[in-house]
Amino acid sequence: MSGKSISRYALVALALFLIGGLLMADSNAQKRKRKRRSSAPRITNPEIYQPPTNENASAGETTSPTPTPDPEAMKKTIQTLSNQVDKLTDKINQMDESQRSLVDLERLARAEQRSSQLRSEQRDVQSKIGELEVRLEDVTFALKPENVDRATAVYGTTRPEELRAQRRKQLETERDRVQRQLEQLRASDLRLTEAIATSDAEIERLQQRLNAADRSTIENSKTKVESGEITPPPPSPTPTP
Repeated sequence: MSGKSISRYALVALALFLIGGLLMADSNAQKRKRKRRSSAPRITNPEIYQPPTNENASAGETTSPTPTPDPEAMKKTIQTLSNQVDKLTDKINQMDESQRSLVDLERLARAEQRSSQLRSEQRDVQSKIGELEVRLEDVTFALKPENVDRATAVYGTTRPEELRAQRRKQLETERDRVQRQLEQLRASDLRLTEAIATSDAEIERLQQRLNAADRSTIENSKTKVESGEITPPPPSPTPTP
């Protein structure tokens, strides 16, 4: 072979080698790209849970039955609640009765005090009435003509008629004053009598209400003891000699 053919073959071999290297490099690069692409995480939407249909549930699964309420248990519960409501109502009524009793006791004490004060005032008024009645009797007795003459005869005067008229006028003025006072005091005595009667009626009414409340409390206690709601206290032991 000539030198030209050898060099031509060498160039062809070198070109094939370069072309093969380039192809191998390209294939390696594509493989690396695929690996990079495959290594990236893929985001997928999660599946939405679908509840089984009635057909599937009846075919493959069995649902637990709903427990039915016990009528007897419900009756016992209702009875228990009713008893509790009754007890609360009784307690509220007892509290109301106790409150009313306290108010009535306070009103009774005030009414008794008022009656006592009114009676004391009436005694003072009646005492003054008695004094004024005695004074009126004395003035009326002194107004008699013979008594006027006797009272003025001790004075030596040349005009006895004027002296008797002056004496009579003084006694009449005193009589009128005493009569007016007596009228006022008797009117006051009448008002006090009416006020005392009203206060005594209030006292009697309050006492009757308190007595009725006491009787009602005793009757309720007896009823509760008989029904077994309240246990009576044990009798106190008799001391041995």
